[in-house]
Amino acid sequence: MVASHLRTGIAGEDAAAAYLVDHGYSIVTRNWRAKHLELDIVCTKGEYVVFAEVKTRSCSSMESAINALSASKIKKLCNAAQHYISQNNLWDTPCRFDLLAVTKTGERYQVEHIQDAFELSQPLGGGNTAWQPW
Repeated sequence: MVASHLRTGIAGEDAAAAYLVDHGYSIVTRNWRAKHLELDIVCTKGEYVVFAEVKTRSCSSMESAINALSASKIKKLCNAAQHYISQNNLWDTPCRFDLLAVTKTGERYQVEHIQDAFELSQPLGGGNTAWQPW
C-alpha cells in the first residue's frame, strides 16, 4: 500500500505534467535519475529545455509548495541538470529551471507555474545561463 503523501506527490506531478502539455510544452522525460540525482520533469518549449521541479502540498500543509525549494535543493537540481545536459549533448541549448507549485484541495490539484524560478547569484562560467559551466 502506498502512503497517502506519496499518492499526493504522484498525483501532483501528474497534474503538473498535464498543465505543461496543456500550455504547449513537450514532455521529454519524467523522474530522470542518475545515481543520487533526480529531475522531476524535463520538457521543451520552443528552443528551451526546461527542468521543471514539482512541489506538491495539501492545502492544510504549514509550508507552501513555493517555499519548499531550499538552497540545497537548488544546488542538487543544478548538478542534475548539468549531468542531463552532458548525457544528452545539449551544450548549446538554452535551458531554464521552472517551479510547478501544486496545491491539493480536496481532490483537486491547482498548479502555479513559475518560470525561471531561480538563478544562481554567482556565475560558474559562460554559457546560456549562469549555472551552465561552459
